[in-house]
Amino acid sequence: MKKYHLETYGCEMNKAESAAMETTLREHGWEKSAEEEAQLILLNTCTVRATAENRAWNRINQLAARKKERSFTLAVVGCMAEQYKRAIQKRAPGVDYVLGTFQKQSLGLMLDVIAAGQKIDIAEETPKYVFSANHHEPGAFRSFVPIMHGCNNFCTYCIVPYVRGRETSRNPEDIIREIKRMEDIGVREITLLGQNVNSYHWERGDEILDFPGLLRLISESLRERRRDPASGSNPRLQEQRIGWLRFLTSHPKDLSPALVEVLKNDPIFCKHVHLPVQSGSNRILAAMNRKYTREQYLSLVESLRASMPDITLSSDILVGFPGETDEDLEETLDLIRRVRFSYAFMYYFNARAGTPAASMPNPIADKVKKQRLARVITLQKEITSELMRERLGAIDEVLIEDVSRRSSKEVLARTARDEMVVFPASPTRVGQFAHVRLVAISGNTFRGKEA
Repeated sequence: MKKYHLETYGCEMNKAESAAMETTLREHGWEKSAEEEAQLILLNTCTVRATAENRAWNRINQLAARKKERSFTLAVVGCMAEQYKRAIQKRAPGVDYVLGTFQKQSLGLMLDVIAAGQKIDIAEETPKYVFSANHHEPGAFRSFVPIMHGCNNFCTYCIVPYVRGRETSRNPEDIIREIKRMEDIGVREITLLGQNVNSYHWERGDEILDFPGLLRLISESLRERRRDPASGSNPRLQEQRIGWLRFLTSHPKDLSPALVEVLKNDPIFCKHVHLPVQSGSNRILAAMNRKYTREQYLSLVESLRASMPDITLSSDILVGFPGETDEDLEETLDLIRRVRFSYAFMYYFNARAGTPAASMPNPIADKVKKQRLARVITLQKEITSELMRERLGAIDEVLIEDVSRRSSKEVLARTARDEMVVFPASPTRVGQFAHVRLVAISGNTFRGKEA
């Protein structure tokens, strides 16, 4: 049996694409294994943030050195492969294949060549993203479904448009087919993915489908399945239905009133939105080319909460952008206090080669960036803690995701608000919904009792 080992770095889109690659690997007769036994090791890389890229470079160099001890094929795929291309093999000659973002469809060819004991040069292709038909990780009850690829926004600090190209939306019929297949095998929660899901745009003749329209179409297709008399003879379809739909990631400038109405009126959509603000300063937002102001962002938050008082929001916060002053940071801290995010991904600016921000004047010293980030993290932790304490005593629906790492008699679950809960239950309950009372807090996780 041919054996492979796959490691994934970076975002949810990379995780979904890794699941698709694993489907291709299985179809070509490869079996998943530990690194030590693998004849093929693949690294699906990220270059969006310096930390993810540095981790990947360290791993590439480590594995390239291990090829002196034993023979295996080493392939680097994903965003770093797209960004650096042949330079990866110059820096790490032990790398056998480099497949960029637009070459992942060449994976099957690479596998056939390896199986035949050969090696060929896979030529770079004209950028055209090909969506896989299967992004499900075997055994998972939560799955990602990419609906679009690429980005047209060109935020000045972001490498994504350069390594993933312009926005390409996926055929809605293919999206719905994949979601139905996932429901058939017991998936309970779907997260729709895109670098900016709000920009989804599909045209067929005179018909135009936007993101709110796609959400309505998906929801209605699932409801039609429930009404189909044929589904009555399928107990699994009746009992193991998709209960929740989520989506990542929303750009604030494109979150429309129509989308707010869909979220408000359809209970299948989780009342949680990840809405990256990056900065609370209009001057910095303009320098970032974010295309909205703090006032517009706060107005959007107000409209979301007016329509759905229980909605939770999370965000991305970037500090230390070139030219950022103490006053700019104070505006960011003020916005965080006003919005009260349930959680945030917080990081300081690291220049990405090829982006406009990399050559902007007035860079911030690393020491100052770290000090500013520490203030943001401290504030957000306080807010998260306060919001969690306010939730104690509440009863909420959860999806049980896994057995607790600390006790086989407890399970780990998630609320629709994207909160983690541990409570006593049998491992056989994994993949099921339950109602839980939140009774205590342990770190960033609730402890609960089934209600």
